[in-house]
Amino acid sequence: MKKIGIIGGLGPESTIDYYKGIIYGLHKYNTKDYPEIIIESVNMNKVLNYLELENYEEIIDYLSKANTNLAKSNASFSVIASNTPHIVFDEVNNLSSIPMISIVEETFKKVKNDNLQIIGLIGTKFTMEKDFYKKKFINEDIKIVVPDQNQQEYINKTILEEVEYGIVKEETKKNYLNIINKMKEKENIKGLILGCTELHLILNYQDDKDIKFY
Repeated sequence: MKKIGIIGGLGPESTIDYYKGIIYGLHKYNTKDYPEIIIESVNMNKVLNYLELENYEEIIDYLSKANTNLAKSNASFSVIASNTPHIVFDEVNNLSSIPMISIVEETFKKVKNDNLQIIGLIGTKFTMEKDFYKKKFINEDIKIVVPDQNQQEYINKTILEEVEYGIVKEETKKNYLNIINKMKEKENIKGLILGCTELHLILNYQDDKDIKFY
């Protein structure tokens, strides 16, 4: 069995969920084995500060060192357990001695397989503003739409102040669903990318069965 490497801590809640999800997901295949998992937990605030300053070279260096530690621990492959740092995924991957799995690439494959042409995206402001998601999809004529500026600011604020810490408020969830409904009405989205690994703590497919969640 391959050894899994995770660059975690971005944030802690999603790292825990990755760990549990991999273990219990494997058990669905009728095996009693437990996978070998290595987690290299990094400082989320350091990465966010680099992002605010658009200091991408520092992010690349920081995440590459974390990935190298996983490789030295004999991880067979690695994943960055967060959407936002995928802004530098290609650069980190190019420096990696082990294969890396991209959240953006895997999400794209799923959306394309479902044959959707218009899809919404919510996440941190970096994920919604930058083009590292959009450029992948636009090349295949799949339109990605994001909320308006005020809605983006609200989503970013509540992610960083609540959801990243495992705080789930019904008012916040209600407001998220209102934003999603407006995107459905205005842009006719047929699916929604939860572009922050903590968002599944507050939203899931049962909240809106008219669209697909990714």
